[in-house]
Amino acid sequence: MISIIRLVQLSVFLCSIHLAISKLEFTNVKCFSHQPEFALYDYCFIKSINRTYKYISMKVKLLKTPVVKVKVNAAIFQRLNGYKPFLYNVTVDACRFFKNQKSNPVAFYLYNLFKDYSNLNHSCPYDHDIILEKLSINHVNTQVTDVLPVPHGDYLFHSDWYISDIKRLTADVYVKIY
Repeated sequence: MISIIRLVQLSVFLCSIHLAISKLEFTNVKCFSHQPEFALYDYCFIKSINRTYKYISMKVKLLKTPVVKVKVNAAIFQRLNGYKPFLYNVTVDACRFFKNQKSNPVAFYLYNLFKDYSNLNHSCPYDHDIILEKLSINHVNTQVTDVLPVPHGDYLFHSDWYISDIKRLTADVYVKIY
């Protein structure tokens, strides 16, 4: 009887260790401006401070302002013999979303991945540069391992930004969860 209890305790302990050591790592970031006369990326990079601390920064310079109509298509892909769709692929009217953020739970979850590190926090119109500054690996790791656990593997967070119904920007963030 005691050995069964010990076996259950060991299983719970090993499971908790496995969950505790799930870790996310940024592997690459790619940014592309489809219409450079409308919007440009000033910078888009991953910076590694040491082995455990990395962050992403990007800045989009809007050349034609004000921007009053924005849609975002965000998708998550998992790498399995190429990148295959995984879990989410949503298109959101960003102007409407910022008026009521709880209206779309999936978009709200994805927005929570970076909202504390961005100036993208109000409804349209946008007449300033869009900045994502020092999005740390620790914050994203908490979101994808604790809030909504994701299986181990290689993933791509792909986003297309449509301004006035024309694809203007693309941002791809590659991560590994192990």
